[in-house]
Amino acid sequence: MHGLILRYPPTQFDMAGDDGGRNLNLGKNLMCRLKCMFSDSSAPERLSLEDTQQWAHSLDRLLRSKYGLATFRTFLKLEYSDENIEFWLTCEDYKKLTSSHKMTARAKKIFEQFVKPESPKEINIDYHTREEIKRSVRKAAVQCFDEAQKIVYGLMERDSYPRFLRSEMYKSLLESLAEDAERG
Repeated sequence: MHGLILRYPPTQFDMAGDDGGRNLNLGKNLMCRLKCMFSDSSAPERLSLEDTQQWAHSLDRLLRSKYGLATFRTFLKLEYSDENIEFWLTCEDYKKLTSSHKMTARAKKIFEQFVKPESPKEINIDYHTREEIKRSVRKAAVQCFDEAQKIVYGLMERDSYPRFLRSEMYKSLLESLAEDAERG
């Protein structure tokens, strides 16, 4: 998936006061970038106010929407906390592998990148889970990352997701879509 890069530093999404015009521009900018990201899709899904409002119902709904996932990833990157979503997505891809050779190689790579202490994108999991993964990576079973993935999903659901829903990024996008819907 293509990364969504915004030109604004994270502090501009933390704007205080009633600067509706600036927030609306941020929302329009994000909306435009999302549409451009997926313009080469064979069956483009339209970014709508209703769908975007649905993201607030559950993290699962947010992650099942390609625009929602892209927006959430961007938010986490701006907060320098994207390791959890990257791990979760990597595990989803890992579960789709069918070759045991590919699974073994990928499991080791996932362990080195996300699970091993001091790894580049170390996720926050308990010692027991980390050690269990360390043992199961050798076998490279489909479910070797399941427990860590559940923990990471729970962390995102309790922490990152509520912050995203309160963020200026999400509010600006909703505001921009609402304005577009009013204009018809």
